[in-house]
Order: sequence, then C-alpha cells, then structure tokens
Amino acid sequence: MTTHMRSAAPTRGRQMLNKVPEVTVYFWVIKVLATTVGETAADFLNVGVGLGLTGTSLVMSAVLVAALVAQFRTRAYVPGVYWLAVVLISIVGTLITDNLSDNLGVPLVTTTIVFSVVLVVTFAAWFARERTLSIHSIVTTRREAFYWAAILFTFALGTAAGDLLAEQLGLGYLVSLGLFAAAIAAVAAAYYRGANAVLTFWVAYILTRPLGASFGDLLSQPGGHGGLGLGTTVTSLLFLVTISALVVYLTRTRRDVTTGTGSRHTSAGTEGQHRSVDRGRHRGTAVADTE
Repeated sequence: MTTHMRSAAPTRGRQMLNKVPEVTVYFWVIKVLATTVGETAADFLNVGVGLGLTGTSLVMSAVLVAALVAQFRTRAYVPGVYWLAVVLISIVGTLITDNLSDNLGVPLVTTTIVFSVVLVVTFAAWFARERTLSIHSIVTTRREAFYWAAILFTFALGTAAGDLLAEQLGLGYLVSLGLFAAAIAAVAAAYYRGANAVLTFWVAYILTRPLGASFGDLLSQPGGHGGLGLGTTVTSLLFLVTISALVVYLTRTRRDVTTGTGSRHTSAGTEGQHRSVDRGRHRGTAVADTE
C-alpha cells in the first residue's frame, strides 16, 4: 500500500517537506494564543475600527486568501507564513459563525451541530482519499488543502460551541474556560495512556478554539459582562506580540521543524504521529539538529 500511495502522489508532493510544525509545547501555546486573537481581533475590527461584521469578513477573508497562497507556495514549513495563516483563519472562522448567528439569525445550537457534521465529513473525505489524518504527512498540495479546510471548520465549530456555553447557556467565560481546560486535560491524559495519537490531537485541537475564545472574552469583555475589562485592543496587541516573539524564536532555533519529507507517515498515520510526537517530546532541539 505504501509503495502504491507514493507513486500516486504528484511529483511536487514527493519533493515537498512536511508543511506543518512538530507538535511541541510551542505549538499548543501559539495555537491557544492565535485562537484568542481570532476572537478579540474580530471584535476589534468589527466594533472598535467600525468596519462592521460584513466589512470585517470581506477584508479578513481577502487577507487570508493571500496568506494561504503564500503558504501553499512554500515547499516546507516556514514558521512566519504558517502561523500568520493560522491567526488569520482563526479570525475568519470566528467571523463565519458570527455572521451566521448575528446577521442571519442561525441559532448557536444549529451552527454547532452543522459545523460538527461538516468537520466530520471533511475528515472522512480526507481519510478516504489519503488513508491518514496525521499532520506529519502534509507533503502534497491535496493533503494541505484538506488540512486547512479542517482547520477552518475547527475554528468555526469552536466559536459556536464556546458562545453556546458561555453566552446562550449562561455559564460565563470563566466557567467555560474551566470546562474546556478540563476537557483538554482529559484528552491529554488519554493520549499518555495510549489512546490514538491522531484522534487525540484533533480533539484537543478543536477544544483549544473555545478555550482560547473564552480566555479572550474573559480578558477583553467589561466587568458587567463577566470579563476583566482589558478591551479588545489591549488583548489583541498583547497576544499578537507574544505570538510574534515565539515565531521569531522558532524561526531562529528551528525547534519545531520535523525531520524528513514525511513519506514514512503516508500509510500509517497513527504510528507515524506517535513517533513524531515522541521524538519531539523526548529529543527537543535534536529534531532541528538532525535536519
């Protein structure tokens, strides 16, 4: 099967290095910060700058398309390009849900269910075509397209689920933050006890979106609405500066660069991800040194 899948891959795909970073603590920290920025930056542009929901959606969608074009044109993981795309897709994913809820009046329960179904369909189509959902096998343009589609729907789903719990069900931002943090801790415990690495990764990835959104709302919203009152401007700038510093650090140190082209992961996504995660966790900087 492995030989057949390699031969079926496009020539350009075989020449590309893995387009996704190693899953390290840096990955998760930047991911949570990016999800927080997605929530606060969307609110800042919508209300603070006065672009409105429709105007913000159009502008940020255009910027996201430009960033994804740059990402797809690279032949390997480039921290600045990759994380810029993640931050922008976080903002656009938030705006998709906000447009459905605020402009079209679609209930949050409905959007949560719909985006759950869409995400499952995306994963099913990805697996049916590629026989793996491992992020350490993003070595062809088609796999990268599946990857970014899944990322977009995780952000839209996370926004809907987070708003559903915190606002519509009235749990508040702090309680919602605690619930999602506990859920992620449970997923991490399952992973370390031998649960499927690919499955636990994607579940954790989905859960970090409402975690980050709840955190962002907790910091930025006024005290009367259950927040700490820092405002969307301060919160967005604080997290963007932190993300930028971490990306510069990773660009210089290459601590999150995977080794090889990823072809050894093509037919056994679960085992490949176990090996890659273990390698990154136990060897640290050796991952970059063996490039």
